[in-house]
Amino acid sequence: MEKVTVIGAGLAGAEAAWQIAERGITVDLYEMRPGKQTAAHQTGNFAELICSNSLRADGLTNAVGLLKEEMRQLNSLILQCAEKKKVPAGVALAVERDGFPALVTEMLTNHPLVHIYREEVTEIPKDGIVIVASGPLTEGALAADIQRIVGADYLHFHDAVAPVVEADSINMDIAFRGSRYDKGETTAGDYINCPFTREQYDIFYENLVSAQLHPLHDFEEEKVFEGCMPIEVMAKRGPQTMLYGPLKPVGLTDPHTGMQPYAVVQLRQDNGAASQYNLVGFQTRLTWGEQKRVFRLIPGLEQAEFARFGVMHRNTYLNSPCCLKADLSLKNHENIFFAGQITGVEGYIESAAMGLLAGLNANRAIQQQPLLTFPLETALGSLANYITIPTANFQPSNITFGMMPPMLAANGKKIRNKQEKALLISERSLAALRKFCTETGIEAGE
Repeated sequence: MEKVTVIGAGLAGAEAAWQIAERGITVDLYEMRPGKQTAAHQTGNFAELICSNSLRADGLTNAVGLLKEEMRQLNSLILQCAEKKKVPAGVALAVERDGFPALVTEMLTNHPLVHIYREEVTEIPKDGIVIVASGPLTEGALAADIQRIVGADYLHFHDAVAPVVEADSINMDIAFRGSRYDKGETTAGDYINCPFTREQYDIFYENLVSAQLHPLHDFEEEKVFEGCMPIEVMAKRGPQTMLYGPLKPVGLTDPHTGMQPYAVVQLRQDNGAASQYNLVGFQTRLTWGEQKRVFRLIPGLEQAEFARFGVMHRNTYLNSPCCLKADLSLKNHENIFFAGQITGVEGYIESAAMGLLAGLNANRAIQQQPLLTFPLETALGSLANYITIPTANFQPSNITFGMMPPMLAANGKKIRNKQEKALLISERSLAALRKFCTETGIEAGE
């Protein structure tokens, strides 16, 4: 019987398995959790979220919003589940931390063509079509086997997870609800905001930059991905740096004072019951004791109870331009595909998108059809192109409009208005995707 083996049931593996099974091909889906956990996971659910519970912006004026829409057109499992389990987050798409992965797990478990094996894979099968979506925490025998097959050195960096506090421990006499520029789904605002005066901010800053850190293990150097930077690393770049990042007060008015605060820490709903909130942008490597001490200096969190402390974990990714083709198959083993963050994409949606692409191509490989390379005009095609074109200093990246071909006005001149340009790029992308689906016979939504 023809089948595809998928190793890993994170966002990418789950998406890949769904795309294959929905096209009538049997999938053997392997996931070692909960029997063997990673340093960052806490459950055995598929597509468990490690860092934030936000899937980021959801409009066509943002590249990741465009990528989401392309995936919706291709019947993405991750986007289906996200829509059903979303929580208020302004213009972003955020999901219930527990409810979302539980639904992904349920849908795959109930699919008649998905066979689930809760066991660790230590060696990539030599025969048949395989998708490796083992994630950025891949280690041990499997990591050694991947390195042997790929024949290229690994790169690595460090990633971090933000802490979560209990909602009823937040002092709402100080904190207030609101979204930047009042852009939110709820009348009161989707975020809880903790406002600083200049004096409070200075005290917080001094304590943050001098706080004790967890030591790094098993690495000779520290490399931090810019998009998920620990808050203490950001602070050490200068006293004002956080004010242009996660603590920026722009677009927020404190109803207690009627004024814009000097700085603001935003808390975003983390679960469906709205009983827990995560500190937006507060990924950290502080020790747990220091997290409690320093983060309780945030106004409104003086008595905060922590449901989960932030942690630091290792992320490993391939030097994909050296070993992957744009269809995500290995250059030296065309029956093996890679998907997800291990390919060098960053972000939940980007990881799932590469799972979608790998799933489509694994399905076509089984049926001996030409593999797909999406047009560069699409976000999918541009992202796959980014991780597979030769570069001197390959670094993980989120999807950006800068990866896509430039958009010019009808007269050949640059379009100055950023939102107008983004919308035009998105319209071009979705048109290119529809045309590509028609030409290649891919089933797509409206």
